[in-house]
Amino acid sequence: MTTTPAPKKASPSRRIIAITLAVLAALVVGFFVFVSLYTDWLWFAQLGYTQVLTTQWLARVVMFVVGFVGMALPVWVAIQLAYRLRPVYVRMSSQLDRYQEVIEPLRRLAMWGIPTFFGFFAGFAASTQWQTTWLWFNGVATDVTDPEFGLDTGFYLFAMPFYSALLGFVSAVLLVALLVTVVVSYLYGSVRIGQRELRISKAARIQIAIIAGLYVLVQAASLWLDRYITLVQTGDRITGPGYTTANAVIPGLAILSLSAVVVALLFFVTAVIGRWRFPLVGTAVLVIATIVVGIGYPWIVNTFQVQPNQFAYEQEYYQRNIDGTQAAYAVDGLEEMNFTAATDAEAGQLREDAETTAQIRIMDPAIIGPTVQQLEQFRSYYQFQDPLDVDRYEIDGVSQDTVVSVRELNIDQLGAAATWQNTSLVYTHGYGLVVAEGNNRTTEGEPVFLEQGIPTSGFLTDEGSFEPRVYFGENSPEYSIVGAPEGTTPVELDYPTGTDGSSDTKTTFSGDGGPSIGNVFNRLVYALKFQSEQILFSDYINDDSQILYDRDPAERVQKVAPYLQLDSDPYPSVVDGRIVWIIDAYTLSANYPYSSTVSLQEAISDSNTSLQRFGLDDINYIRNSVKATVDAYDGSVTLYAWDETDPILQAWQNVYPSTVKPVSEMSADLISHVRYPTDLFKVQRAILGVYHVSDAQSFYQRDNVWETPNDPQNDTQLQPPYYLTMQMPGQDEPSYSMFTTFIPSSEAGTARNVLMGYLAVDSNAGSTAGVIGEGYGKLRLLVIDADTTVPGPGQVQNTFDADPVISSQINLLAQGQSEVRNGNLLTLPVGGGLLYVQPVFVQSSGATQLPTLQKVLVSFGNEIAFEDTLTEALDALFGGDAGADAGDDGIEPVDPTIDDGTTDDGATDDGTTTDEYQAALDAAQQAMLARDEALRSGDLAAFAEADQALTDAVQTLIDLGSAQ
Repeated sequence: MTTTPAPKKASPSRRIIAITLAVLAALVVGFFVFVSLYTDWLWFAQLGYTQVLTTQWLARVVMFVVGFVGMALPVWVAIQLAYRLRPVYVRMSSQLDRYQEVIEPLRRLAMWGIPTFFGFFAGFAASTQWQTTWLWFNGVATDVTDPEFGLDTGFYLFAMPFYSALLGFVSAVLLVALLVTVVVSYLYGSVRIGQRELRISKAARIQIAIIAGLYVLVQAASLWLDRYITLVQTGDRITGPGYTTANAVIPGLAILSLSAVVVALLFFVTAVIGRWRFPLVGTAVLVIATIVVGIGYPWIVNTFQVQPNQFAYEQEYYQRNIDGTQAAYAVDGLEEMNFTAATDAEAGQLREDAETTAQIRIMDPAIIGPTVQQLEQFRSYYQFQDPLDVDRYEIDGVSQDTVVSVRELNIDQLGAAATWQNTSLVYTHGYGLVVAEGNNRTTEGEPVFLEQGIPTSGFLTDEGSFEPRVYFGENSPEYSIVGAPEGTTPVELDYPTGTDGSSDTKTTFSGDGGPSIGNVFNRLVYALKFQSEQILFSDYINDDSQILYDRDPAERVQKVAPYLQLDSDPYPSVVDGRIVWIIDAYTLSANYPYSSTVSLQEAISDSNTSLQRFGLDDINYIRNSVKATVDAYDGSVTLYAWDETDPILQAWQNVYPSTVKPVSEMSADLISHVRYPTDLFKVQRAILGVYHVSDAQSFYQRDNVWETPNDPQNDTQLQPPYYLTMQMPGQDEPSYSMFTTFIPSSEAGTARNVLMGYLAVDSNAGSTAGVIGEGYGKLRLLVIDADTTVPGPGQVQNTFDADPVISSQINLLAQGQSEVRNGNLLTLPVGGGLLYVQPVFVQSSGATQLPTLQKVLVSFGNEIAFEDTLTEALDALFGGDAGADAGDDGIEPVDPTIDDGTTDDGATDDGTTTDEYQAALDAAQQAMLARDEALRSGDLAAFAEADQALTDAVQTLIDLGSAQ
């Protein structure tokens, strides 16, 4: 007889070690989770937005608990009832006996584990719906009712999404409870199948019938809610119910909902009397009714009644869609004007538009970036945005359109000098804002700077109290550690031009820009957050040290206002002596009744803006509800309620009270720099391609559908809108505006490239503190008279390219190592017609590209001109005297192909020899090579010497240039 030895028991020491390791692992994971939460708390607390963080934490926790309990408790109850009410004495099959033998040892674990498992999934799913729930709870009335049910549109914006999510959750709970009830009942004999017979115990029958009845009852509620959901569903032609939906589908859903209630009652009856026939027959009848009432009847109505007489039946519903769409996208205040465009160019024709022509921008911000970089970079570790931004400033009482960019850090260019100390403690901020006139150029074709240089100089610096340092920008380092007690020797590089013979100027951050890391614990948590032990051990960190991170302006605004969708183009401006980033923010929805849907991604994508991903892409409602600012020095974020009538913003203000300030607190200087947002205008132009018509007849015939033309320089992308100061027909004076054009729409891109419409919006918010200008946001549409053919942008570009005289001059410009780049093709309503203006730039085809403006193309009607300056081009186009001058009037350009600025004896016009220029250039080149070599070798002393030599050489070149 053999015996099987008993298995060895695990030694107590191994069990203790295993438990200890598990506890340590849990503590480590827990501490890292704590680090993430704690650093978030410090970041929000420093900005003064802890309420935003705590609200999100509380909401997510509450929703998780609700979801967990809402799923786990019913499932647990269902399992417990099914087990406890099982038949005690019942003859089981051998197969079930084997199942029970396997399951029984795990029964207790399963009874708790299954509800917990489903509870966790439900909890996490519910936590993602916290915004929907909080919006429902804090929703507001809009005082606008839908035309079908007469309900306030707030029901669709706030309540309907919540009810839909709630019914989906309850359906899932009941379905899981029903499933586990059937499984447990079968395993323990309450449900038996055998000899072609299904037997269910009384207890199981009651439980299954009640759960099934509740499930059908929830489906009845879902069918009733589907009636309202039809108002935001997209059909063949419109969003919202048409005649068939309103008169067949919606009544059919009501009938099906009531039928489902009856079926649910039959299930409850079965729980009492034990007859399954009634609910099963009722369910079958419900399925048949769904096919007949939900599918068949609407098909009959649509096929035999609506389609043969479509407009007569659908006219009312088309009008509903037009009105709803125009209201949802805020284009219902559009001012249309029929415009018979002049096509003949005559002398003096632009005399009444002199103020508009004076501000025509010839400096293309998408092209001159490399030129600004070369002229204003000063050191390789500085960079500028690409493309540049546009803004306007009042200088000597006159509004000046400008091209702007901040000088930010590019620490990737530090090379071997990119040590932790340099990247985190020394190179901490950019310096200065470069401002150039948008309508002017130098004789060489370069920008005319109004603010420039290191240290800064120009009209902003002259005003005094200008803070040029940029600690928070679109390209700031991941984190910087700044701050020190008063009297401490500065370590931060301020700018690379020293005083008293030093190679650079140092500074110390004096604001409140980030969480304190003056204590050991905070240093530890941030060392873990950024995986950098230097934060913990560096001697340069002191009691006053702060850590600056999450420094991108858009990222900072998104974190403190997670309910907003931000514009794709934040722009810098100087407001009250400080550089601030101004960011437009939107509230969105996909639940506005009878409003057509637009893809946000497709609407805002053009040759200047790449495709982006959005959490909510298909929208049918948008408002520019908030203007946000981020201080470039201390990173402070301020939100202003720009559209206080927006119901979605009002609801979020109930969720996050006191986080958004009223417009009345905006300064006059800030008001003067905000503008109509680009992305909103793009969405509105996408809508107005179809919905510029206001009558159902034209909408139905689609005989006047427009589209935005492609960019003449990139025929695969839409032409972007542009900001200009101009005077639209009907306006009393020029105003800072944004515009776009329309051409006929076509399915295959075969339509004529002629102008059908010209859309502009007043982007000037005024200059009074706390008051939005009266005309701001006014949309004006010029509808081009059909009897007048005005060429579109593509046709005008083709005319420029095909003209033999222009082509020959372009070939001259492009000879040698040069290449020609066409700038933005602008369209302006002047002279009674539409004027096209396109600057032409020349740059080297080599590695170093410096685009300079050399020529300007203009077109009016069928006439074109190509001259050195815009003023000359306008005069040539309009009979020798346009009657108005552009911003480059008086400029005498230097032709790079003819005049190199030297006399026959090798001297410049001012007597300076070319040898002096060449010597200075050679010295600069040698200094740059030596500096780069020092960087690669890590020799900081040699780097400093070479850097000083480069500074001296550049200064020599500047002095020689100034002498001309």
